[in-house]
Amino acid sequence: MGATVFVQPLDLVKNRMQLSGEGAKTKEYKTSFHAVGSILRKEGIRGIYTGLSAGLLRQATYTTTRLGIYTILFEKLTKADGTPPNFLMKAVIGMTAGAIGAFVGTPAEVALIRMTADGRMPLDQRRGYTNVFNALVRITREEGVPTLWRGCVPTMARAVVVNAAQLASYSQSKQFLLDSGYFRDNIFCHFCASMISGLVTTAASMPVDIAKTRIQNMRMIDGKPEYKNGLDVLVKVIRYEGFFSLWKGFTPYYARLGPHTVLTFIFLEQMNKFYKKFFLSA
Repeated sequence: MGATVFVQPLDLVKNRMQLSGEGAKTKEYKTSFHAVGSILRKEGIRGIYTGLSAGLLRQATYTTTRLGIYTILFEKLTKADGTPPNFLMKAVIGMTAGAIGAFVGTPAEVALIRMTADGRMPLDQRRGYTNVFNALVRITREEGVPTLWRGCVPTMARAVVVNAAQLASYSQSKQFLLDSGYFRDNIFCHFCASMISGLVTTAASMPVDIAKTRIQNMRMIDGKPEYKNGLDVLVKVIRYEGFFSLWKGFTPYYARLGPHTVLTFIFLEQMNKFYKKFFLSA
């Protein structure tokens, strides 16, 4: 949640760019900087933080669950002599933790996507959620409880990719840096491992992320959903917008995921240190 306070504007830009060009003949935003300028011009400084409450709830549900499960499984599979699980096992642990966390966090994710997308719509088509709890109540009342888990499958697929890449690559990068003899287990080491992890995760997860974003923001057209499933999103994006549009919003995504990964793991490592010092040593 601490990391999200810093990177929420980048998340908003990433979501807007992934929706840009959807059902339109021309791209709404040409570049990330164009998107930022357009949002600031039309919605002001407050507009760049639209959906912050949903972003915070998402972290409180999804990230808490995935990091907690990953840590527990990691400790369970660490050998008695202190030897950690190998890279493949780290990836499996990360995928498991990510899938469970994504299921728990999908309602907040749906609210986040809709709130960050609202400003690009004409006034008469905006949903106008005032905060994440208002969004969840209205979605339940107007569209039914199952809508809170709309896009759950691509969200879980994205989480599997993100966590396999992020958690495993972070653990592996940190271990590699420590084994090199040039790093000690401190904030600088955590920063370097996080930046490596962020780059790997961004490249791997963007196609499933764009599928998730569009499904969760879609409307019903003549009683039918815009997309059948995640695969249908990918096919239509490639057909109408080009193959590399699957990585649309790469710059804000990495600009968000890189610092978010860095801040998340730095906060996590410091909290773990205090936890071991004040609770486990008691």
